[in-house]
Amino acid sequence: MNHETAGITSFLPQFFTPGEGSADFIVQDFAAVMIVAAVMIAITYKLKQPSVIGYILAGIIIGPFTPPFTLVSNLDTINVLAELGIIMLLFVIGTEFPMARLRTIGRLSAVVGMTESVATLIIVFFIAQTLGFNFFDSLFLALALSITSTVVTVKVLEELGMIKSQSTTLVLGMLIIEDIFVVSALAVLQSVAVNNGEVSLPTLAITLGVVGAFIGGILYLGSKSIPKVIDMAGKTNDYALLLIVILGLAFGLSFLASGLGMSVAIGAFLAGVLVAESNSAAVARILTLPLRDMFTAIFFISIGALMDISLVPVFIVPAAILILTSFASKFLIVTAILNRMKFDNLTSLRAAFGMAPARGELSLVVIKGGQDVGALSSSILPLFGVITIVTTFMAPFIIKFGSRLRFTDDKSTKKEGQPYS
Repeated sequence: MNHETAGITSFLPQFFTPGEGSADFIVQDFAAVMIVAAVMIAITYKLKQPSVIGYILAGIIIGPFTPPFTLVSNLDTINVLAELGIIMLLFVIGTEFPMARLRTIGRLSAVVGMTESVATLIIVFFIAQTLGFNFFDSLFLALALSITSTVVTVKVLEELGMIKSQSTTLVLGMLIIEDIFVVSALAVLQSVAVNNGEVSLPTLAITLGVVGAFIGGILYLGSKSIPKVIDMAGKTNDYALLLIVILGLAFGLSFLASGLGMSVAIGAFLAGVLVAESNSAAVARILTLPLRDMFTAIFFISIGALMDISLVPVFIVPAAILILTSFASKFLIVTAILNRMKFDNLTSLRAAFGMAPARGELSLVVIKGGQDVGALSSSILPLFGVITIVTTFMAPFIIKFGSRLRFTDDKSTKKEGQPYS
């Protein structure tokens, strides 16, 4: 028996101790994950905090780095389940983005979203280099900190009753652009990392070509046939058949993306976009939501379980600097661009407060993606775990602060969203 299982199994009667290689290990791990997660989610719900915090804390509790013993026998099992969580999370996000919606995002959201994401990535990269992180650690950290958590931000805006406001419309458009940007950029970064960090122009051109051809090919060819297949399955009124078809699509494209050296996230996201093109998209989302919630929970729990909390005190200062850098970059860039485009101060600041604080699901996918290809140091996961917990905790308060802003100057007394004449 290995050292990871010795702690927990020594507390169990002999006839409850699973044998080496037994399926009981998986049952034991899954039971520990679900029970601890349920307790932590109940606590965070009572404290009115986002569930992602409860999931990460649950992972820390059950993980091998938290004394006195680990509650899971094999982290490989948790990692496999986490991979499934990434696929389901990105698939369901993709189902929210039919191509018709992507075309209606508007040039404004596209310009602001791309500008603030790329600019934040560059700024954070150089700050991370200044702090002493190596090239790939800095690059993956910069990409992870350049995107805002869609789940946390939208949830807070809904709770504040701001989902239909002009500033929220701008935020939602920028979030869509960021999601597409990060999924594509992650594929490129992983490919470069797998090639031992070669960043020559020919290598980069080939990588971009493969990613572009994959995305373009799937969207162009897939949109002509896949939605029809899904609708054929939907017309049978056999929900089991429809579920199997869409899961086959999600995992099939994820496998294809992985085989081409890209993240499974990009395949899953594109599968969701294709499903969104079908007439059965609404039913597909309902069918996959429970699976998404379960596996997404396991994904966040696995992040917590892989965190060595003994390293956290070492990274408090770098984490604080990186959080402030990404927050200030996004806030100032979004405010400046929207003011430049003649939006009133209220709309500009509310949109900036909406985009600046939260880092969450896709940020962790980026860090996990870097870890999966061996590009990151062991210190990056606990560092970003601290960043995620802090920013997720702060986000509701910061967005609420933005929602309560009022101005008395002549220009700003206009209704939110009204540009200056």
